Amino acid sequence: MPLEILLVLVVGGIVGITVLLHLTGKSRIRALTPESVRSEWLRHAPDDDIIDITIAHDRRSALIRTETGNGLLWSFGADTVARHLLDFDWLEHPEGFEVQFHDFSTPKVIIRLDEFERPHWQHLMDPA
Repeated sequence: MPLEILLVLVVGGIVGITVLLHLTGKSRIRALTPESVRSEWLRHAPDDDIIDITIAHDRRSALIRTETGNGLLWSFGADTVARHLLDFDWLEHPEGFEVQFHDFSTPKVIIRLDEFERPHWQHLMDPA
């Protein structure tokens, strides 16, 4: 098979899969609810006992308090990412906070918060 035809087939297949995923709703950003945050956190950290959940107004991120410490859960497309807040820095960002993890697998995330939420999240994220 000529390389040109193979290239067209590969590119067409990738575009087709992308369009199919978008049309079926798999590319939408997941909106978080208290129930989904609880189940997603326990999927990532099944041994944790959740004390409290604080969801951002945009419903894309949540701060979780557990018996072992705080954690952060955020939407990543249709899935979620969860990290314990053990070794991190947070910086002011025009849209909220930028959390920089000292972990190569998750270098940073921007948590979008309005002016009302910022002081509350800052208080919850400050180490005791």
